[in-house]
Amino acid sequence: MDQEQPMKHVHDTVRELNAQEAASHDQSTTPNAHTNAVAHQKDAVGVQGIQSSPLVSRTDQRGEITIGEALEATALTAGHRPVDYSDAAAIQAAEVRATGRTNIVPGGVAAAAQSAATRNARLPNDEEKTKLGEILSDASSKLPSDKPVTRRDAEGVIGAELRNDPNLCTRPGGVAASVAAAARLNQTNASNNNQNKTN
Repeated sequence: MDQEQPMKHVHDTVRELNAQEAASHDQSTTPNAHTNAVAHQKDAVGVQGIQSSPLVSRTDQRGEITIGEALEATALTAGHRPVDYSDAAAIQAAEVRATGRTNIVPGGVAAAAQSAATRNARLPNDEEKTKLGEILSDASSKLPSDKPVTRRDAEGVIGAELRNDPNLCTRPGGVAASVAAAARLNQTNASNNNQNKTN
């Protein structure tokens, strides 16, 4: 299996799960928007979509999906979109959770995202703006350490993206959606492995 094939599986799975989210995404800005968005993120990566996913066989072969791989999946699903402050905050939350550090790694993926968001805010023309794909395409190699995505990691990334979005929502195909999808896949894979061991 070449290196591009596993990422294609991640891309296909995230696209499928994000299509489910887009169908049920709540654009509300009520005080419960944070709770609603987190609930929708969890629903968007439901077990039915995962069981039919080609990523299940990939995780059986390679183990769990890491935070870096989830960020790279975002480059595939939303790479054309300009980086904004909510993206930068979600990427920073993901990097902090991957590395275990409380500060941004100089020259790392979060520093690049923050710089891009600041630059993009000043540019009127979208064609000139730095895109998510430019920042996240090789995120795994930019992280000094990486780890499998957990549900707690996903909740932290979702919260960071929500807090920094003017409409208090996450984006289909965005950083939070990709990390949430990876966390759900890891959780399902772990449950399946535990069931296989007990049988």
